[in-house]
This record gives sequence, C-alpha cells and structure tokens, in this order.
Amino acid sequence: MRPRFWETVPLDRMTPQEWEALCDGCGKCCLNKLEDADTGEVFFTNIACRLLDDTTCRCGNYAIRKSLVPECVVLTPGTLKDVAYWLPRTCAYRRLHEGRKLAIWHPLISGDPETVHTAGVSVQGRTLPEYEIPEEDWEDHIIEEDI
Repeated sequence: MRPRFWETVPLDRMTPQEWEALCDGCGKCCLNKLEDADTGEVFFTNIACRLLDDTTCRCGNYAIRKSLVPECVVLTPGTLKDVAYWLPRTCAYRRLHEGRKLAIWHPLISGDPETVHTAGVSVQGRTLPEYEIPEEDWEDHIIEEDI
C-alpha cells in the first residue's frame, strides 16, 4: 500500500488542503478551556465557542472566525508547537506532532466523516453555548477530555 500524505509529509510542509484535511471534525478545540496557572494543566469544559455548530461540530464562520472571535487560536504549522498542549489528546494535529498515528475513526482512515461522531469522540450534542454561561461559572462545567 502506498504511504498516505500524513505519513510522509512533515506538518510544516503540508499544503493548505492537506493541513485542513487533518481536522477530524470533533469540535473539541472549540471548547472553552481553563488552565491552572500553577501547573499548566488544561481542563476542558462543555462550554463551546459561540461559533461552534453543536450538530456538525464545525465552525459556523470558519473563514472569518478570528475577526469574529479575536481570542480564537488559528492553528497553523507555526502555532502548533506552542498550543499542542491544549489540543485534545485525540486531535490529529497533536497526534502527528507527538509522533503518533491517526486513530482508526479518523475520517482520513475510515473514509467516512461521521466516524468521529459514531465513535463518540466528538462533542456533537454535548455542548452549551458560551453566551449562556457566565465565565465565573465555567469551573462548574469542567468535563473529562475523552467525552
């Protein structure tokens, strides 16, 4: 079997199309997170960015997300090394960055974009919009990352 692009092309040499194809569509990167100032540990909440579509687990305005949500981190090969620690352990970008393989449910492996949802890896139907929860209450919404 011929090697697939993510097995041979370094992350920083991928085309924009290859880079975007790595996203599994789980929506976890769009969850608001809390970071412990002392330990650096990252805690995921079930509170989603106001742009996340809870049904599709995709950004509702991906092309202009940074202008709509200034705190949105645009993941690129250049920013990955600095933000990989707050990406979920299941994330393809983090997995490849750490030298791991893609999971069997990843759409590039399965050939089906729905496997991320059927495997229970996505946040589909499990989030609350950030505008409904005051930021001071976010600690009450911490979840296990492997939801």
